[in-house]
Amino acid sequence: MLERFAGLTTAHVADACVRAGVPVRTVALTAVVGERVAGRVLPAQHVGSVDVFLEAFGSAAAGDVLVVDNGGRRDEACVGDLVALEAAAAGIAGIVIWGLHRDTVDITAIGMPVFSLGALPTGPLRLDPQPDDALSKATIGEWTATRDDVVLADEDGAIFVPADRVDELLELAESIRDTEHRQADEIRAGRSLREQVRFAEFLTARAADPSLTFRQHLRAVRGAIEE
Repeated sequence: MLERFAGLTTAHVADACVRAGVPVRTVALTAVVGERVAGRVLPAQHVGSVDVFLEAFGSAAAGDVLVVDNGGRRDEACVGDLVALEAAAAGIAGIVIWGLHRDTVDITAIGMPVFSLGALPTGPLRLDPQPDDALSKATIGEWTATRDDVVLADEDGAIFVPADRVDELLELAESIRDTEHRQADEIRAGRSLREQVRFAEFLTARAADPSLTFRQHLRAVRGAIEE
């Protein structure tokens, strides 16, 4: 999956979701280490202790991505170098954190792809009760991710898609990418994007029918700018 995603971006996958009628579940995250990661979601809800991660690793399959739900907290870091090192030893492909990390230098040296909301030196100063579903789902932003999902992350952030539709969405994303690349090549060759999408025709048609949207026009001319 990571090899196939290497030629795409999360933007392509998000556009593919729109085309396929799949909810677009994206969040803004920053890459700490590595440029991208793709794999099945291994969810874990952090409540103040690393034991939930160690428990999750016990049921992990090679290539899974640890998805950490720390409620988007900005007052503590929930993942550090030891968790990253243990994740690598367990065959985890990367870590996506809805929260903060620490030990950036050491995590960089480990080389485990990590995406988070940022860094903070302070670790957890609390220990809350662990919910029964701590290892079955993770809330990331406004979205819920489970083991039935795949996560893909790059420099633009992360997107969650249903595992049973990932092949369909990647194929659609590849077609969107190819169309956009052709459009970019034509712009460089001197044919403007306005010419390619017949923008003058759109303006004329919209004047006659104000309900006509640019997206409808793009579908008619097989453009791939907004979807």
